[in-house]
Amino acid sequence: MTKNKRLIWCLMGTLLPILFIGNLFYGSVSIPCQEILNILSGGEAEKESWMFIILESRLPQAITALLCGASLSASGLLLQTTFNNPLAGPSILGINTGASLGVALVMLFMGGSIGIGSLAFSGFLAVLAGAIIGALCVMAILLFFSTFVKGTLTLLIIGIMVGYLSSSAISLLNFFATKEGVHSYMIWGLGSFSGVSSNQLPFFSITIIIGLCASTLLIKPLNALLLGERYAENLGTNIKQARNLILLTVGLLTACTTAFCGPIAFIGLAVPHIARLLLGTSNHNSLLPFTLLTGAVVALLCNLACTLPGENGIIPLNAVTPIFGAPIIIYVLINQHKIQYFN
Repeated sequence: MTKNKRLIWCLMGTLLPILFIGNLFYGSVSIPCQEILNILSGGEAEKESWMFIILESRLPQAITALLCGASLSASGLLLQTTFNNPLAGPSILGINTGASLGVALVMLFMGGSIGIGSLAFSGFLAVLAGAIIGALCVMAILLFFSTFVKGTLTLLIIGIMVGYLSSSAISLLNFFATKEGVHSYMIWGLGSFSGVSSNQLPFFSITIIIGLCASTLLIKPLNALLLGERYAENLGTNIKQARNLILLTVGLLTACTTAFCGPIAFIGLAVPHIARLLLGTSNHNSLLPFTLLTGAVVALLCNLACTLPGENGIIPLNAVTPIFGAPIIIYVLINQHKIQYFN
């Protein structure tokens, strides 16, 4: 590893704890630093509301942002390598849109509740169940087509068409829904890292960590795919099996993040490019871990940028992420002939 690359790793590794701490200490409610330290060390706070804000809001939100950033970035990198397409992202296969359709059915068609046999869910649990079921349905469709579709480009187009069909269904549901239902769905669609409570955090964290561990196990076939499918097969890589494992991993990560946090834009699309530009390599042995680190940093930065000074509230997440992501994508599109993605 060169000196410049070590410096980049150190810089990103330093930014991560700084931004994580910044998310705990900075918010719409001003809390003295000493009080925050007392709360985090297990002590009592001057105001009970401050303890609730730190332990039940800011800490779970910071952890959620860290894990979401890593999972969306990993999903984007896996898809860009698999489809050899710099514009591939977690939403490209329609998984995000499938989750959104599941939520739309719950909010706009079922009145905010869902029943499965003798079980009935309402509120957040219904939204979560709808998002997961919607994402899993899209994943089932993609895996079905992947059993007899050989080319990744064809599978990519099928995923895009599934996304369009889901978007069409969402538009129809919005047209016939009540104003309250449309408003609730619009708020969910803006994205937020505050959707995971302290009670839900263990399940969310374990699920994301399982998906991230699965992505690291795919480094060898991902590196083989950089050479092209024919060369990868000559190296002993089972293309269809590797592709299905990548789709399952991306599906798990995307479904979980979308279900809890809404359809978050640009992080999964832009962060892999940032990581490639900084490292100057497409070798997944170093690129994948660095992408996870960069995704966590970018997500924490976006979450911090969402908080307005004073008590003015919080900006929607999807109003901030394009500010960071769109310039990167424009730069990549203009200079893609100069950038060696697959070396």
